[in-house]
Amino acid sequence: MTRLSNAFGKLLNAFALLAALTLLGMVVMVTADIVLRNVTRSGFPWANEVSEYALYITTLLTAPWLLRRGQHVRIDLVLTAMPKRLAWMMELLGDAMGFVVCLIMMRYGIKMTIDSAALGSITIKNLVFPEWWLLWPLPVCFALLAAEFVFRFDRLVRSEPARRADATSVG
Repeated sequence: MTRLSNAFGKLLNAFALLAALTLLGMVVMVTADIVLRNVTRSGFPWANEVSEYALYITTLLTAPWLLRRGQHVRIDLVLTAMPKRLAWMMELLGDAMGFVVCLIMMRYGIKMTIDSAALGSITIKNLVFPEWWLLWPLPVCFALLAAEFVFRFDRLVRSEPARRADATSVG
């Protein structure tokens, strides 16, 4: 399980790098659009739309990576106030609940994507394309999050009953 978890971690690192490159591309595109609009009075009419989609993709690419690193949003005040063993058990419960929620979201994401493709729904703004192109990354992200919850659960079960080092911002 450890080797599989390490390989999965490398995949998540690659997705985080791809997200960083996407963000860099978005910054370059928006900057070029602003310069062109100020210099030539015409820019890229699709720049705002593409930057919206880039932010969406960046979020989906980095969510599992952030979960793995323990850098997702969480309120750790309660965990630091309770005994270490109870905090450990709460982490187990949290991972199990996170896994179930991710499976539910993945299922609905798959359904939405399939329904959109079957209906032939189209996104019409400056760019026109099938709506399912925007929807398919969502269930993939939740599948990756679910897998990370499994690896987190495994790491926690194999560890000493104590607070996760990456789970709290205070000792």
